[in-house]
Amino acid sequence: MTRYIQKILLLASLITVGIKIPAKVISQPLSKPEINEFNIYSKKSFITKAVEKTGAAVVTIDTQRYVKTRKFPRNSQLFLDPYFERFFGLDLPNDNRPRIEQGQGSGFIFADGLVMTNAHVVNQSDKVIVGLTNGKKLNAKLIGQDFFTDLAVLKIEGKGPWPKAKLGDSAKIKVGDWAIAVGNPFGLENTVTLGIISNLKRNVTQLGIYDKKLELIQTDAAINPGNSGGPLLNSAGEVIGINTLIRSGPGAGLSFAIPINKAKEIAYQLLKTGKVIHPMIGISLIEESNTERKENVVKVGYVVPNSPAEKSGIKINDILIKVGNKDIETASDVIDQINKNGINKQVNILLKRKNKFIKFKVIPTDISNLQNN
Repeated sequence: MTRYIQKILLLASLITVGIKIPAKVISQPLSKPEINEFNIYSKKSFITKAVEKTGAAVVTIDTQRYVKTRKFPRNSQLFLDPYFERFFGLDLPNDNRPRIEQGQGSGFIFADGLVMTNAHVVNQSDKVIVGLTNGKKLNAKLIGQDFFTDLAVLKIEGKGPWPKAKLGDSAKIKVGDWAIAVGNPFGLENTVTLGIISNLKRNVTQLGIYDKKLELIQTDAAINPGNSGGPLLNSAGEVIGINTLIRSGPGAGLSFAIPINKAKEIAYQLLKTGKVIHPMIGISLIEESNTERKENVVKVGYVVPNSPAEKSGIKINDILIKVGNKDIETASDVIDQINKNGINKQVNILLKRKNKFIKFKVIPTDISNLQNN
């Protein structure tokens, strides 16, 4: 009986040992995922790396504009003459106190002491202050601005060295690529949002904007008031666009940026001459899809009076077939060819009017000349 009990105890101990040993074997690999998981999360994301690469070059732009308030409207027939105003005491401090309108936007340093931003951020400002990420605030001078592309270049009044953003190539971006917006929305410095490139070459006329000459990058990266002028980055931390527009209300989540290739072109013209030439012939364009032929048709939607287009004989509803040596498939093709041609130089245009093909020779002019007509 005693031997029987000993056998049972021996068997029980062997079973216990058998359970414990496999438990140790199994528990060993379970500890490894915890180490791997720690390593994964200890690595920097591409977003962090991108922002670290360019974030220091992103600046806040504070603007001040002095506005003189008036007790009487300026167009009052009685007070058009400044002598009358002084006679009636309308320029006394109590009646004519100046006030300061303040604004804020974003920008980024792209060369030694030079900042790229939106024209609407600094428009009509009497004073511009650039804030760096290290806390320094420095005065800046406006080098030039172009309202048709909504771009401006500032020069910081101070000594470097300056952190500089690396400019990418907006011609290489694709729909679906990562998009990282950096800026100062609502005065909150270096705010970062993430999205994707939703569309390319979005014409501003599709957004109901007719006084600008822009084809924009569309993204769903959140852009808010104060983000204007800040950079849109790719996954490598290179600037591919300048944040400029937001579609609010129904359809919120739509943000737009100026492609950096266009921005560079405008910035260097502003630095060189202080102004930008925009070749135009004086037409607006309409794209129509032909479902039967599975192709786009680009039509003339409007002809500016006294413009090169009107003087050459181009009419509304004419279909653009060829500009220069380029077959026209989109409105962008027309704009690109006119830009490449330049002003005061003849360009050949092939149109289709009803069932007839007609050739025209048109000499583009600068957009400012069209406005003066």
